[in-house]
Amino acid sequence: MTTGEVAAPHRGLSPRRRRRLFLGLQYVLFVAIVLAVVLLADWPQLRANFASWDVAEQLFPDILTVGLRNTALYTGLGFVFGLAAGLVLALMRLSPAAPYRWFATAYIEVFRGLPLLLIFIFVSVGVPLAFPGSNVPGGVAGQAGLALGLAAAAYMAETIRAGIEAVPRGQLEAARSLGMSYGRAMRSIIIPQAFRIIIPPLTNQLVLLCKDSSLVLFLGVTLEQRELTKFGRDLAGQQGNTTPIIVAGICYLLLTVPLSLLARRLEARRRREGR
Repeated sequence: MTTGEVAAPHRGLSPRRRRRLFLGLQYVLFVAIVLAVVLLADWPQLRANFASWDVAEQLFPDILTVGLRNTALYTGLGFVFGLAAGLVLALMRLSPAAPYRWFATAYIEVFRGLPLLLIFIFVSVGVPLAFPGSNVPGGVAGQAGLALGLAAAAYMAETIRAGIEAVPRGQLEAARSLGMSYGRAMRSIIIPQAFRIIIPPLTNQLVLLCKDSSLVLFLGVTLEQRELTKFGRDLAGQQGNTTPIIVAGICYLLLTVPLSLLARRLEARRRREGR
């Protein structure tokens, strides 16, 4: 370029403008898809098959007093059993005794790898075959709590172990230097602090158990033992309409959404305390 020539301005878009243009195109595409769905969908047909008020009002109050109650019961039993067993497994994983570590590791790997449906089949069929004449206490509720708890224990064990390891090692050493036994130091100092750390992931596990409780239908439940999914399926088949399944899904949300919000609040609070 000779002296006196003026450089031509750069006509390309800057990276910032390209990002804004790309984002704007995404918004346009999203709005176009939404409009296409709204304009092309057969809303009267959808309303008749998925949101029939006449069908929905026939579900109440039984869907709450039977389906929702049983779902909460099965979820609670599975969570309590899983939490207790998970704590034992976590302590076994941290034990200096090798056989304890081997057993806990094998259990965690096996039950985290198995589909939950197989665990339900094992509890409902395998246990009576393995122990003739015996039954799981509590009937269907006991079987559901056991199956959910066996699976949940494997996940909770790893969560609890991570929480225990997150507590500074110096606190255990300080407790031992004051004359506390290892067991008392774990019970009084380490485990309470660990549970404060792992409350959010445990709450998420409770949400997952609530949804997994839908597999209770494979246990052969009676009318009074149905959880939400079984309740919705039965009524949908009787009515020839999908509205009961949609209502059952909304009832699940009544349980899971507050728990999810609680987990996020607890996690945000923990982050603030950690600053």
